[in-house]
Amino acid sequence: MFRVEKIDSLELPELQPYRTMRRQHEHREQGIFVAEGEKVVRRLLESEFIVVSLLVPEKWARELEPLLRARREDVRVFVAGKALLEKLTGFSMYQGLLAVGRIPSQPSLEQILNRSPKPYLLAAVDGLSSAENMGAVVRNCAAFGVQSLLVSETCSSPFLRRAVRSSMGTIFQLPIIETGNLVRTLTGLRERGLSCIAAHPHVARRTLSQANFLTDCCILFGSEGYGISPAALELCDDSVAIPMAATVDSLNVSAAAAVFLYEANRQRNKM
Repeated sequence: MFRVEKIDSLELPELQPYRTMRRQHEHREQGIFVAEGEKVVRRLLESEFIVVSLLVPEKWARELEPLLRARREDVRVFVAGKALLEKLTGFSMYQGLLAVGRIPSQPSLEQILNRSPKPYLLAAVDGLSSAENMGAVVRNCAAFGVQSLLVSETCSSPFLRRAVRSSMGTIFQLPIIETGNLVRTLTGLRERGLSCIAAHPHVARRTLSQANFLTDCCILFGSEGYGISPAALELCDDSVAIPMAATVDSLNVSAAAAVFLYEANRQRNKM
């Protein structure tokens, strides 16, 4: 179900999430996120996430009608002119599509493992502050069959607007667990028989091709500035580096994640 409402003002109370797109903390407290761009909004409408509303030019209300008709919930579709949308965002919008969705209840680690085939392949991020990098890591995880991404308490939220945009909507496909305590979560993985492998360019015990990704494992990635925290690194069973030129310290975390996850899939004969 959906209702189309033409607007010529941004003052409606229901438009508050769009007016406060830069106040991400408020959105988090409300359990909502903003999706932007055609592909991301389409993937949101195709997903099982709850969709609260859309704010789009009239053309896109017509284009998205089949997806909107398939939704079970009541979605409010606000139709506005391009000039009004650009006033809202403060910049020129090529597509002009925005949507608000609800952050789902996250699954437990037990639920993830119970419904995932073996060998398990999980990924974790520690201290990742860039929303764009977070979204890119999410996209890589979805591309390479990661069963869940574990996000430490020191990371930015994967549901920030820029993270959702950078993921290209793949965040709607990937189970996310925001751990609250990464050390405790990694300890729980090890108790369940998963090995924790640190992607670490400086204190690695072996290079990527020498690592074993054939068993149940979780690959841990840290921030570019500080890497993996000492407490999390101590819980890892192995530390692995990507061979590269001596003049380069490290790769961007999203690039490193793509390389590691490709190798894990290659060893498992999935690539």
